[in-house]
Amino acid sequence: MLQQLFQLERHRTTLGRELQAGLTTFAAMAYILAVNPAILANAGMDKGALVTVTALTAALSTVIMALLTNYPIALAPGMGINAFFAFTIVIGRGQPWSEALGMVFVNGLIFLALSVSGIREKIIAAIPRSLKTAITCGIGLFIAFIGLKNGGVIGSDPVTFVSVGDFTSGPVALCLAGVLLTIILVARGVPGAIVIGIASVTLGGLFVPAMADAKVTQLPASLMALPHSPAPVLLKLTFHFLTNWAAFAVALPLILTLLLVDMFDNLGTLIGVTKRAGLLAADGTLPKAGRALLADSLATLASALCGTSTVVSYIESAAGVEAGGRTGLTSLTTATLFLCALFFTPLILMVPAAATAPALVVVGIIMMQSVVEIEMSDFEVAAPAVLTIMAIPLTFSIAEGIGIGLITAALLALALGKPGSFTTVGYIVAGIFFLQFFKIFPFTG
Repeated sequence: MLQQLFQLERHRTTLGRELQAGLTTFAAMAYILAVNPAILANAGMDKGALVTVTALTAALSTVIMALLTNYPIALAPGMGINAFFAFTIVIGRGQPWSEALGMVFVNGLIFLALSVSGIREKIIAAIPRSLKTAITCGIGLFIAFIGLKNGGVIGSDPVTFVSVGDFTSGPVALCLAGVLLTIILVARGVPGAIVIGIASVTLGGLFVPAMADAKVTQLPASLMALPHSPAPVLLKLTFHFLTNWAAFAVALPLILTLLLVDMFDNLGTLIGVTKRAGLLAADGTLPKAGRALLADSLATLASALCGTSTVVSYIESAAGVEAGGRTGLTSLTTATLFLCALFFTPLILMVPAAATAPALVVVGIIMMQSVVEIEMSDFEVAAPAVLTIMAIPLTFSIAEGIGIGLITAALLALALGKPGSFTTVGYIVAGIFFLQFFKIFPFTG
């Protein structure tokens, strides 16, 4: 049944490899179970209910993606968007969190309309092949940066912005050991290298001190716990902003911001992860793009109904791809683990950042290898590609990195007298980003 449903032989994979890849993806993104509730709780939402809803929406959305596309991509409430939800919409603009959920739902409806009409698919096709490769590389740097930051290997500095962390610290030293171990295992072609690295650092953390009276890996008080009720946030979305013009005027730029960030973060992740998995066609197009975007739209609607900020495709899915995941069975495994996490949350949350950070760093290195596919000797190709690669981690936004790359490519095409080398849709999307960046029509209000 699994062979027929997920076409394992056709994708040159096995049941064991897919299960292992799903575990790897889950391990890399399980932090969302703790982080998303912590961020959204600032909006006044029930934290216990949010833990349950985060797991449920991640599982449901990932299953939808798996069944509609057979892609190894997992979804969960998006980082960055959850902060925008809590700190900009609710705290900054004074909107009740129930209204913010309503805005997420309207954003999902627009998403769905764009997906069904094929407009989002045309946007993917409008991105030049070199930029698609650059997006993969940029996401690789982004993932690696997040891993180094989470592991404490790099820290902030008021002058140089970033600096080297304290290598004498137990967690940092353990993270560095994990990076070295995982690199060696991957270089030697050891099956399950990333999972072995995560497990090894987690076990090692039981003996490495984090502080005077604590270890890096904390044993939970219990292995199992009953999940909290989702009732405090489930189906609590409201739409009062649609009842009068003044409220709608406040809501519109917020909805447009959700739409812009959500659309291009998801497009970037879809392109980056599927390219690395070898799922992009020879001409750079994404097969089943319509289905993938439909799944993404349905996931956005589900997140609003369940009571959390927008669900997005996760760049950490790349960890599962590098572990051998090639089909929706990888995603289905990740979804199952999210459901199990409802009862085994204490055990899941035992995995420290020092253990998942090396996985992200190594995945980032692997994704950066795609840079050789960009014709760097052609400056016209290299300029927008390199700017995209740099902008994604430096702006901490896949969407803004794509925008900078598209604007550069569009302006180059016009300046060099080759307007036909760029598509009409590409010019339109680049124009939208231009208006946003230079605040001619700022979506953020």
